[in-house]
Amino acid sequence: MKLRVSMLLFFAVNLTGFGRVEAQDWFQASSPDARCCPSMVFDWTHYSTVLFGGNDVSGNLADTWKLGEGGWFQLTPATSPPARSAAGMAFDAATGTVVLFGGSNGTDLNDTWIWDGTTWAQVLTSKAPSGRRWDTQGMAYDAATGNVVLFGGVTSDGTMLGDTWTWNGKTRTWTEQHPAVSPSPRRAPIAYDWATGTVVLFGGEGSYGGPTFGDTWVWNGTNWRQLFPATSPPARSMASMAYDFSLRRLVLFGGCGAGSSAPFYNDTWTWNGTTWTQVSTAAAPPERYAFGMDYDPITQGEVIFGGLFFFDTVRRGDTWKLAMKP
Repeated sequence: MKLRVSMLLFFAVNLTGFGRVEAQDWFQASSPDARCCPSMVFDWTHYSTVLFGGNDVSGNLADTWKLGEGGWFQLTPATSPPARSAAGMAFDAATGTVVLFGGSNGTDLNDTWIWDGTTWAQVLTSKAPSGRRWDTQGMAYDAATGNVVLFGGVTSDGTMLGDTWTWNGKTRTWTEQHPAVSPSPRRAPIAYDWATGTVVLFGGEGSYGGPTFGDTWVWNGTNWRQLFPATSPPARSMASMAYDFSLRRLVLFGGCGAGSSAPFYNDTWTWNGTTWTQVSTAAAPPERYAFGMDYDPITQGEVIFGGLFFFDTVRRGDTWKLAMKP
């Protein structure tokens, strides 16, 4: 199974040619109940999107779903993490499993769980990051080091964090990193750029209500470095990113600004390792933030689900896929 994962990732990274970024479109599919802040990632071992938890009108959730060729299906694992929202989650290609960390159920959680395609298992570690939530993707697998990277987040009292940790799935240990340079404390999306071999961070939020950032950073396994692209998306928080293997670019969607007159976004941007480019689509999902997003090799495009709109008052329950056209 691990060989299959390695081969899939190798093939995806070494595709020749680029998709035409301007020739894309979003289309909608059926989905689970409306919610914000779910944890969502593509499980390359079992070839399906995995979604856990989030928050709906009744409170925090502890359900597990998968999205495959037949649509969404709710799973009934023998063991599950307690209900929570805004946990970090990433596919750990080194072990072929999905790792989930933290989130919130009214308190800040710092437990670690592994999904093996059938059930969840808690991993008891001697050391772990402090409890936190993200409302976006705060974790990403770093293929260059074989570790999952965690950055920042926010606590229940509104404190923004700026620490960097790595998870080694083979030894099942957390290690705090101490880079000489680092982004300021924030909750911000991160994703691995397979074309450049770096973890990319964009924007985020420095405190509740602002400021929001529009800066771009990369992690090389040892240190963070700020980049200064010629073009960038407007500053925002709680956007999501995923690496598109068919385009060989990162794709960023959505998010929101800060303050009572904050803009809500439904724009699509790509990162080619040097600069950001806005993509025009014939159709687009409605504005949202704090939603799930990953790359789906089945349809060769991004998938988004759920999220919030209009100052936490509207929860989305729709699923959209970004279709790639030659």
